[in-house]
Amino acid sequence: MTARNVTNAGWDLHCHSAYSDGTESPEGLVLEARRRGLAGVGITDHDTWAGWDEAEEASRRYGVPLVRGTEITADVDGICVHMLGLLYSPDDEVLRSLFETTRENRTKRMKKMVENLSADFPITWDDVIAQVKEGEATTIGRPHIADAMVALGFFPNRSAAFAGTINKNGPYYVPIVSPDARTVVEAVKHAGGVAVIAHPAATSRNKRILTDEHIAGLAQAGLDGLEVFHRDNSPEQQQRLLGLARDLHLLTTGGSDWHGAGKPNVMGENTTDAATVEEIARRGAIGIVR
Repeated sequence: MTARNVTNAGWDLHCHSAYSDGTESPEGLVLEARRRGLAGVGITDHDTWAGWDEAEEASRRYGVPLVRGTEITADVDGICVHMLGLLYSPDDEVLRSLFETTRENRTKRMKKMVENLSADFPITWDDVIAQVKEGEATTIGRPHIADAMVALGFFPNRSAAFAGTINKNGPYYVPIVSPDARTVVEAVKHAGGVAVIAHPAATSRNKRILTDEHIAGLAQAGLDGLEVFHRDNSPEQQQRLLGLARDLHLLTTGGSDWHGAGKPNVMGENTTDAATVEEIARRGAIGIVR
């Protein structure tokens, strides 16, 4: 089963709302999927399922099928890995505990980064909190710091703020503390979910990308699939990932990594076909909202 990178051809399984670093509400996310004529959409905020209820309500109201999920930050040999956990049970204590730890680590990291910035810019933690739209339910990340820098007038937009201050090569950056990717895969599977590595060959995110051996090891741990079709995977890497997925019997998906106005990514620019979505639904602990 393969994904297709054709706009409006299927399901966009990788989208963010204001419950993490997106700029739109879950309702806005669903409405954008309807506007673009998608077959369905996924909500995958970072390390939280806090937006699920609002997204489900909007899904039923507007007739847009919904896959509920989360993007979880993990690590493999110093390589930052993002894992999409789809259709898992939010009542699972193992995954709940993992999210509590990752969110706590995220907050500590963001506060340290603001402290670093404050040596050269008059920015405070309160300035960052002012950019948070969903209160304590929001997973705070670097985009909120960037938005604060924009609001304070230091940069014209989020992208410029990232480039000028908090990118990985900048002096204010603080590395993220993440659980091992195998631990994340096992936690998602324990919760009855489907584990897919997001943008596994994104050279813009890591100096090193996952090797064939890394991915094979995660497949042995229960990994379900690879997000092959994503703007950060080059055409050459997409071909490599397709071959790996075939050899390792993994699903392949596509997604936009939409963040509303927070990124240039267009919802539906990469999609997943209906047959793959139905297989994900068959494997998941909870159903698709239809």
